[in-house]
Amino acid sequence: MAKVLGLGGFFFKADDPKAVRDWYARVLGFEIHDWGGAVFEAPKGGQATWSPFGADTDYFWPSAAPFMINFIVDDIDGVLARAAAEGVEPLGRQDEGYGRFAWLMDPVGVKIELWEAAKADAEA
Repeated sequence: MAKVLGLGGFFFKADDPKAVRDWYARVLGFEIHDWGGAVFEAPKGGQATWSPFGADTDYFWPSAAPFMINFIVDDIDGVLARAAAEGVEPLGRQDEGYGRFAWLMDPVGVKIELWEAAKADAEA
């Protein structure tokens, strides 16, 4: 049966794409290729989640965007230290049995969710 296998990318409009690319490179360590984007290999045991939320959700707050981006990270403390060095402070942090989370806002107002899988999950 023909079916979708997973997420193939995330594409969005920005008034100043270069500034957005530069921010993601500086703050989150993206390796931006000459063609203007970044490519991520799927981490061992990684997964992509697709989940619609109700129109009245406040989970994306304080962003006014109708979406949020979740990135898998290998070291949430290291990523947050890198962000702090660029003047970007987390909106919050949360630890769960399945991993650690933190949230940032990007320069165009999109909420970014960082997720570091729990060590047992990461080694599966």
